[in-house]
Amino acid sequence: MRSTIPALALLLGLSACDQQATDSTRPQQAQAPTSVETSAATLQTFEQLREQFVNELWQLFPSWAVREGYYKVADQLQVPDDAYRQRVLDFATTYSRKFANLDSSRLDANASSDLALIQNFLSRIQWQLKTFKSYQWNPADYNVSHAFALILNTDYAPLDERLRTFSKRMAKVPAYYDAAEKSLRTPASPQLVLAVEQNEGALSVFGEELKQKLAQSGLSDDEKKEFTQRLQDARQAIEEYVTFLQTKHTDLEKTQKYKDFRIGEKLYEEKFKYDIQIGMTAKELYERALEEKAKLHEKMAELADKLWPKYFPEKQQPQDKLDRISAVLEKLSEHHATKETFKAEVEKQIPELAAFVTEHDLLTLDEDKPLVVRTTPPYMRGFAVASINAPGPYDKDANTYYNVMPIEDFPDDRAESLLREYNSYLMQILNIHEAIPGHYTQLVYANKSPSLIKSILGNGAMIEGWAVYTERMMLEAGYGDFSPELWLMYYKWNLRTVTNTILDYEIQVKGIDEERAMELMVRDAFQQQAEAMGKWRRATLSQVQLTSYFAGYADILALREEMKQKLGEKFNLKEFHEKFLSYGNSPVPVIRELMLAELDGQ
Repeated sequence: MRSTIPALALLLGLSACDQQATDSTRPQQAQAPTSVETSAATLQTFEQLREQFVNELWQLFPSWAVREGYYKVADQLQVPDDAYRQRVLDFATTYSRKFANLDSSRLDANASSDLALIQNFLSRIQWQLKTFKSYQWNPADYNVSHAFALILNTDYAPLDERLRTFSKRMAKVPAYYDAAEKSLRTPASPQLVLAVEQNEGALSVFGEELKQKLAQSGLSDDEKKEFTQRLQDARQAIEEYVTFLQTKHTDLEKTQKYKDFRIGEKLYEEKFKYDIQIGMTAKELYERALEEKAKLHEKMAELADKLWPKYFPEKQQPQDKLDRISAVLEKLSEHHATKETFKAEVEKQIPELAAFVTEHDLLTLDEDKPLVVRTTPPYMRGFAVASINAPGPYDKDANTYYNVMPIEDFPDDRAESLLREYNSYLMQILNIHEAIPGHYTQLVYANKSPSLIKSILGNGAMIEGWAVYTERMMLEAGYGDFSPELWLMYYKWNLRTVTNTILDYEIQVKGIDEERAMELMVRDAFQQQAEAMGKWRRATLSQVQLTSYFAGYADILALREEMKQKLGEKFNLKEFHEKFLSYGNSPVPVIRELMLAELDGQ
């Protein structure tokens, strides 16, 4: 495993020989700075530059700032036109140059890793704007609703103050969507459909609940009048954008001249490098996933053979191992919640997981950080069955939301398929992944990290990898009493993680079609039809992100084994977990370097 911390060229000639006059009558020359002094000076320069970088970052990206709990810029809304993109590009190139002038060898491990994350982020921005250019073909990039919803529903300030912020921000919504329409050229079809759905959902943020809060507020009559006009203009802008997209969709359907949602090998490898940061190529990870898939099939076949007499005492086993595995999984999948009780069952399991983690001393949990299970808001639907929205480091005490898709609203056949997928066994793995000790727990720890950079420049492979790692860790610790049924379902879930990597690479690089993708998920990975259809859609909407689960998980597992070997009897699982999480959302190779550096120091 290679470190992601770059070795920068020495650009500052700060060392000098220590020369003193031998003649006592001659004035003594000033002593050159020692290495300790130059390191301190470099660190101070870096810290000042890092602070400037963060301050300018939030001025450029106020919507992102709001998501991180930084509300000083909440009344601002960036208008995504050419001038704005040039400002972002200038920011990235200027700070790339400034940070490149620092000698990372004179920084401590924490500062050096911060520098590496910043440099990757700045390089990624330049690549996005100059090469990837999703702003020209992904209309789902344009949606104002999330930050508005946070301003409205987060009690960071009195309601009247938040409504005034909301109003000022809302004044720019028409210009925002006008710029979006002008920025788009030929969209990709899946992104076009998603953009229509989510922007139609965005109207709910600007609906009746908002009007009621305005009516009950202490705003003056003039303020309410201005707010109401801006609200009308904002809704009209969103509706016109939706109509614009629908018209474009109709026109492109006739000619089938959509932009291909597949980005190809070159762009995929470049995006993988910036997004995943694990020290291997996308192709190498793909090949590793193929090997892991074969191993999981063998483990699942062994468990299916063990369970077969229990569930099919009068039936002969099929010769094909995939058929045997599938039959047992289908039988176990009959145990599931109803579509009306699914969300309640999710909520019910959270305290049970917390109790297990505490009882088995796996992690220290912060009971004061609220977790709210809710139905996925309309403007966020169409991407995943479940997800987490966590507060950022500037507003650590705000709610974390566990979003659950409204399965109760689905047709019976689709609901039944999803419920069989997220059956009573897999629901437990899902809750471990999304909540405790997965995403929710990890993001609470991330907000406590002393490094703001490591929290805000989060690495998706570490975040998703941790959630996947905890699934296995919990079962290894005895969750589920080592039930072979739960372990078989866990392997199915873990196979999904591995298949995500295979699926994403084969769609985006190898160009497989929907039929082959469905075969891969349903036949080879035992997924229900509804889940597989949803994943196909997701894989057409994003690139690389689906590889983050396996990439991060494999690295974390390898790091745990490495630390076990180095520490021997001194290894403590809880200490490993808490030390690992203390570094925020850093890439796993960066965390490895920091943990090894600390171990060497001890």
